[in-house]
Amino acid sequence: MQALIEVILPVFLVIGYGYIARRQGWVSDELVDNVMKFAQNFAVPLLLFSGIAKMDLAQNFHPPILISFYAGALSGGLFCFLGARYLFGRDLTDAVAIGFIGLFSNSLLLGIPITERAYGEAALAGNFAIISIHSPLLYGIGIAAMEIARTRGLGLSGFGLMRQIARSVLRNPLILGISAGWIVNLTQITLPVPVWDAISLMSRAAIPAALFGLGGVLLRYKPEGDMRIIAWAVFASLVLHPAIAYGLAHFGFGLDISSLRSATLTAAMAPGVNAYLFANMYGVAKRVAASSVLLGTGLSILSIWCWLAILP
Repeated sequence: MQALIEVILPVFLVIGYGYIARRQGWVSDELVDNVMKFAQNFAVPLLLFSGIAKMDLAQNFHPPILISFYAGALSGGLFCFLGARYLFGRDLTDAVAIGFIGLFSNSLLLGIPITERAYGEAALAGNFAIISIHSPLLYGIGIAAMEIARTRGLGLSGFGLMRQIARSVLRNPLILGISAGWIVNLTQITLPVPVWDAISLMSRAAIPAALFGLGGVLLRYKPEGDMRIIAWAVFASLVLHPAIAYGLAHFGFGLDISSLRSATLTAAMAPGVNAYLFANMYGVAKRVAASSVLLGTGLSILSIWCWLAILP
């Protein structure tokens, strides 16, 4: 109960504050969108830049932690895709969008603040290692799968497909922040202290602004559509993904406690808003994606509590 009150509840209270503020009309949709733009386009990229630039690659960029997390992510995505396609009889493009729900967890906006509150800022190194390839890798997989599904494997050259993937991924400010962090880390560029201080100021605004904005955005999502397939997708995100990550990290690789916590907790997050944005970008399975994000975020309050109880 202590973890629920001290670790999880404050994060979701900020989300709830944003939700209520928009519901009561205290803020407009335009203001919510602008808060999210500030967070996602400026503050959060600087948070990622700082975390990756300062990351000890030899100690934290450890293949087993990445394998543990991404094996779970890919399994969750495949579980959702196959269920949507063959159990629920959805169209191929719908199935890809629903697969993306199980693939893309909210590793950033929920994973970082909950891990930090539970185990301290020093525990975030593993999170940053995972997040450093999260968007480019999973967006690349999702876009490639969708483009293939849309053309049924015909009419799209390999070069055209790669160009479409690169254009969609490299325009993302989060990717730019991650890439800049990698450059500074690998080249050991020394930035002036005032620059780091300014980055630190912006970084501290990232998570509160993003969580408040997320609450405002969630008001737009109505729990509509086929509840069976929504439950299927939420199960993949909240149970299957973290179970596989935990099993591989703990029993398969015997990771240290810090890495085990980062892999499992990051995997245990609800589907990210990007799951809806991906579906909306292609105009398919939007109701299922929106409902999965909304219900998954609410249910994750309890599921994260359970995972915190399991972790050492």
